[in-house]
Amino acid sequence: MEFIHHTDGEALSCASFEPAASGGPASSTRVVIMHGAGIGSKERSIPLARDFAAAGHPSLAFDFSGHGDSSGKLEELSLERRFRQALGVIEAFAPDGGPLALVGFSMSGQTVADLTAHLGGRAEAICLCAPAAYGPEAWPVPFGDGFTELIRRPESWRPSTVFDVLGAFTGRSVLVVPERDEVIPPEVTAGIEQALRTKSRFSKVVLDGADHQLGRWLSDHPEHRARLVDLCTRPHDPDHTGLARA
Repeated sequence: MEFIHHTDGEALSCASFEPAASGGPASSTRVVIMHGAGIGSKERSIPLARDFAAAGHPSLAFDFSGHGDSSGKLEELSLERRFRQALGVIEAFAPDGGPLALVGFSMSGQTVADLTAHLGGRAEAICLCAPAAYGPEAWPVPFGDGFTELIRRPESWRPSTVFDVLGAFTGRSVLVVPERDEVIPPEVTAGIEQALRTKSRFSKVVLDGADHQLGRWLSDHPEHRARLVDLCTRPHDPDHTGLARA
C-alpha cells in the first residue's frame, strides 16, 4: 500500500507491505527500511520490503524529503531531519510500541544508530548496509549549507555517536558490505564492525561483485535479499557471530 505521511513539515511518500493472509500469522516485529543519500529512494528498497513481508514481517520503505516522491528540497534536509522524519514514520507505521527491525543503507547507518539510541529496546534487530557515520557537529547542518565540506574534513567521522550506540546494542545485528566500497572509509566500516561485535548477536555478509550502491545491487539479486531477511529475523544462538560471503 502506498500512502503519504505528513511529518516534519513534509509529505513523505511511503510504501508498506503486509504478509499474505494465507501465509500464517504475521510477526509482531515490523521492519523499516531507509535509503541512502544522493539519488537514493524507496524504489530500490521495495523488493527487500516485499521479501520481509513474504517472510511474515510487516515492512515499510519511504522517501526522505527531497528524495523520490516526497516533498521538500534535498539541500534543506539534514541528519537531524532524517531522524525526525524516520521517527514520525515509525510512530505512524508501528503506533503500538512493538518491536522493530531497522534497515539502513549508507547515510542511513547514522539514522539507524540515532533511532536505536532513541527507541531503546524497541529496536530488536538492525541491518546496516555499507553504513556511514558522521560527527555530531554535522548532525544539524542542512546538506546545502556546508555539510559536504564539513564531512570531508579528515576523520570528521571519528567522534560519531554511532560507535557507542552500536557498541551497547544487544539485539540481532547484520553488517552488509560490498566487495569494494569507494565511498565509505574502511576505518569507518572496521569501527562499526568492532562496535557491533561487542554485545550484539552479530553477522557479517560480504557481497562479492557489489559496490557501494547496495540498494540497487540487492534489487537485482533476490537470493541475497533472502539471505539478509533470514539473518535479520531468525532466532540466533546467543554466542553466534558469523561471516558469510555471498
